[in-house]
Amino acid sequence: MNKRNLLLEVGLEEMPARFIDNSIRQLGEKMTGWLDKKNISYGKVQLFSSPRRLAVLVSDVAERQEDSHEEAKGPAKKIAVTPDGQWSKAAEGFTRGQGMTVEDIFFKEINGVEYAHVKKFIEGQETFSLLAEIKGLITSLNFPKNMRWGDEELRFIRPIKWIVALFGQEVIPFSVAGVNTGKVTRGHRFLGSETVLDLPEGYEEALLGQYVVADAESRKQAILSQLEKIEEENGWVIPIDADLLQEVTNLVEYPTALYGKFEEEYLEIPEEVLITSMKEHQRYFPVKSKSGDLLPRFVTVRNGDHLHIETVARGNEKVLRARLSDAAFFYREDKKLRIEDALKKLGNIVYHEEIGTLSEKTARVRKLANLIAERTGIDEEAAKAADRAAKICKFDLVTQMVYEFPELQGIMGEKYAVQKGESEAVAHAINEHYMPRNADDSTAESDAGAVVAISDKLDTIVSFFAIGVIPSGSQDPYALRRQAAGIAQTLVGKNWGVPLESLIGLSLSLVSEAGIAKRDNEEIYKDLCQFFKLRIKHLLQEQGISYDIIDAVLGGELGSIPGLMKKAAVIQEHKDEAGFKESMESLSRVLNIAAKAEVMGDIDPNLFENPSENVLHDKYIDAARKAEAGIEAGDLYQTLIELKPFINDYFDQNMIMADNQGVRENRLNLMAAISVLIMKLAKVNEIIVK
Repeated sequence: MNKRNLLLEVGLEEMPARFIDNSIRQLGEKMTGWLDKKNISYGKVQLFSSPRRLAVLVSDVAERQEDSHEEAKGPAKKIAVTPDGQWSKAAEGFTRGQGMTVEDIFFKEINGVEYAHVKKFIEGQETFSLLAEIKGLITSLNFPKNMRWGDEELRFIRPIKWIVALFGQEVIPFSVAGVNTGKVTRGHRFLGSETVLDLPEGYEEALLGQYVVADAESRKQAILSQLEKIEEENGWVIPIDADLLQEVTNLVEYPTALYGKFEEEYLEIPEEVLITSMKEHQRYFPVKSKSGDLLPRFVTVRNGDHLHIETVARGNEKVLRARLSDAAFFYREDKKLRIEDALKKLGNIVYHEEIGTLSEKTARVRKLANLIAERTGIDEEAAKAADRAAKICKFDLVTQMVYEFPELQGIMGEKYAVQKGESEAVAHAINEHYMPRNADDSTAESDAGAVVAISDKLDTIVSFFAIGVIPSGSQDPYALRRQAAGIAQTLVGKNWGVPLESLIGLSLSLVSEAGIAKRDNEEIYKDLCQFFKLRIKHLLQEQGISYDIIDAVLGGELGSIPGLMKKAAVIQEHKDEAGFKESMESLSRVLNIAAKAEVMGDIDPNLFENPSENVLHDKYIDAARKAEAGIEAGDLYQTLIELKPFINDYFDQNMIMADNQGVRENRLNLMAAISVLIMKLAKVNEIIVK
């Protein structure tokens, strides 16, 4: 079968760098999905992207669809065949619609009902005759933000300027938002020009001749190579932030790295401020010495060639100098601010109109931190540090530096706290209480920082739930899911076994006392527990735990989160072992029968009728004693597994639902007691055993 290469390029006004990766991934997936659906064979798929283009090049696309056979389902047999055994009009209409005759009908049973079917041979069509449909790949792209231009109805990330659609040498005819397809692409906005593409395979080379490196990975490697060269030539170290590198890659089409300098006097500003100013505001790479000291230098990447590079460097120096001058002023002014004066200002800042001010929130966080410190059993020194840190943890929010650089909250709090005489432990806890800040961040290392981190996040979540602001779908404007995950990760990181339900209860009491709750406390508590279960379910999935084991360990109370995570890991570890299936079936049988007990009462050994009852009861007492002593998840698992032969013997020797009511209730009470013990591990009847 003959083959050609297929190229689709969408040319646009400059797109925001942060949206490009997802956009080109979508276009690639939509293209391969369309080819698969149309039964068109193809070879290698290459994706190209830059600020002004999204393109996909597919090699060796078949010129015809594959021929196929397809079964078409028609009416049920009782409708297709008349009582006298003739074909009905429904059968004739069905086959006529399929281009067949009633002689082609055969019957297949589906869910106990026979239906008429026919087999159709579908001859493959010419690929080119179908390709105009790829217009839908463009119009169906989703973006976080869209815009309209002119009188066009299409909402898109940026105005479409040109479209290249080639199948071999032929242009695929269609238009989007008034832009017709063609074979003319555009090079770099200032250095390049329009160029005609004769064949799809010449796309990358043609654009390179117009100062566009179309392959994003090639641009990234070019940037890295240029940064390495600058390092070698100057004896510097340029720390590479992966996110910044990716953003810069998507900001340029023809990268040229250059460097500049700033005055050494600005090195008196905290390093974090300088780096943030360079990275977040200017997209510059900071420069360090080989010993790790920040140097008064920066590296940037120009979207262009080497011409007039010195002029470009001076322009960037001028812009950065203004930024750093502002930062130096903010830093000097902030040093004059007293912590107590800053705390007073928090009373004038509304955190949320239904929740109150930052000062009120901080007061609740401090109370909660003291309660959590007591329950986690941290030492007195750490508890005092947590109390002080909780009181002042938000003071840096009123500083000019954090106002200008919000991403430095906590970081500047730590630095300013040390300058103003706070202990290292308190200052560090101020920084740590925001951790983990994102999915890649670590949790608070110090006990004081971990206590305040949990307290602050928990107060935020509970407060919003109390006023009915609950994440739904993709909507989570206050990042409550991330904060819930952060609480769980912190508890696991510190191995604190305090039950999560009790922490939720403590926070909910404080929120209710403050008059914030707009709903019934019992309803709020129930919603919060379910919300945390979903977050912990996500964490377990990230650990590779199978869905049935996740359902099992989340089948009861949350309790200790570190313990819950360990239980899931232990069960996952043993799931493929010999005898696991039989053990889970025995324990599940206990859970299933225990569910029939209306109320669990006391177990009376005097009502036992044979030795197997006494033996299982004794084994249960021994296992319960071990569990109450706080054994680890692995030991609890083993303790329960050791009950299997005694449980099996018990069921062989006894009828649970005995005629004698007292005996029956006594046996149900024993099952219920053992089920409570089993549930300390998991709701094992949720585990799928094979």
